[in-house]
Amino acid sequence: MQTPFLTGARLSGRGGLGALPFLALSLVLFWALAMPRLALADAERGRALAQQVYDRPDGRDAASRGTMVLTEAGREPRVRQLYSYRRDGAGGEVANLIRFTAPADIADTGLLTIDRADGSTDQWVYLPALGRDRRIPSSRRGGRFVGSDLFYEDLQDRKVDDDRHRWLRQETLDGVATEVLESTPTDPSNSVYGRRLSWIDPETLIPMRVDFYRPGGKTPFKRLRVHKVERIQGYWTVTDSLIEDLESGHRTRLTSERTVYDQNLPERLFSNRALKDSALERPFRP
Repeated sequence: MQTPFLTGARLSGRGGLGALPFLALSLVLFWALAMPRLALADAERGRALAQQVYDRPDGRDAASRGTMVLTEAGREPRVRQLYSYRRDGAGGEVANLIRFTAPADIADTGLLTIDRADGSTDQWVYLPALGRDRRIPSSRRGGRFVGSDLFYEDLQDRKVDDDRHRWLRQETLDGVATEVLESTPTDPSNSVYGRRLSWIDPETLIPMRVDFYRPGGKTPFKRLRVHKVERIQGYWTVTDSLIEDLESGHRTRLTSERTVYDQNLPERLFSNRALKDSALERPFRP
């Protein structure tokens, strides 16, 4: 819409020079009126995209066998074996269980997360050395899970309306035209992050990169990169990802060797009893 104004100013002779202040004012008024509409459109597009990502088909339940590798400067990599389980319940509840099996110093350690339909979350960690499970308070959502770059918050199911979403732009990432989404907590006390930027593959609806910012932070302090995605039983599945602390250089790599969907995992698997007793969890390992 700017071209007709500029062309008219240049072609109107002496009157064109006098029209320049009016032209500038017109442009200012145009953008002042247009910006709220553009911002609203980007917010609507952002929320719709966030909802698509959240609703991405991933089965009623899933069980995976995988490896976690922790690396940092000056130390040998620490390799851990684990199993993870997820079950979607009625009304939007999501349950997750993680169990480490090796090495010996972390074997049988587990985490149980119950995300309720109302957005509240209960988490318990089981430490074999203590012989009991311990509830994780919400004040520790920024704590590092078993020394990794995963925070307890990262292992929770975050509802779409827990954040304000804004579509920013399209950007090519590793040859893929992704949609860049900004997500900011609606309640700052409900997250350790000030905001997150996600590069989403529109075909798989998987965030291929996520940058995490502290409240008020200008640069990200943590980054997730997805390196491999496979289609398993018809569901797009992340099988290789890396989380990096951009300040310390500490890294956590997660790889999946086997994933099985829709086994009808029982509700009893996602209980404090099963968290403390690996014999109750073992029959469901893929």
